[in-house]
Amino acid sequence: MGLPPQVLKRRIATELRDCGKYLGSDFKFDSEKAEFPIRIDMHMSKVVGYEAPGKATTEHDFYIILTEEYGMQKPEVRWKSGIFHPNIMAPEDGGYVCTKMLDTWDFGTPLLTFLKGVEILVSNPNPMSPFGTESCMEAAKYFSDDSPKFDAEIHYGGSQ
Repeated sequence: MGLPPQVLKRRIATELRDCGKYLGSDFKFDSEKAEFPIRIDMHMSKVVGYEAPGKATTEHDFYIILTEEYGMQKPEVRWKSGIFHPNIMAPEDGGYVCTKMLDTWDFGTPLLTFLKGVEILVSNPNPMSPFGTESCMEAAKYFSDDSPKFDAEIHYGGSQ
């Protein structure tokens, strides 16, 4: 069981204000009119991701859903813009976003931490744990094959 609705709405209002400060945005949230589930449409820019193999983008659209269990339950995310990523489904496949990065989610985790996690995920795909859709599997292969390669030679005792 989550927080009482009015307390939860105040928490969300506070967290959205904190998100707005970090993002330089003004979230218009009226806790008096709010009803669950709450949908927050987001636009993220200046974060490098891919919309197709080899085609980078820095503009992303998604939405976050907060239920009356928010706090006890992490938010849900759905992607709206084109994306080529093993851990984010294309919108036509449902737009689901892997939130495994927040397995440590607990009651005290703020929404800003969640948004920062989404930001990191976009730029750092994990090809070892893709969704099973065709586009996610293709992205996993792409990012596995296209990852930076390093060669190393080890020297001991100052020899070169």
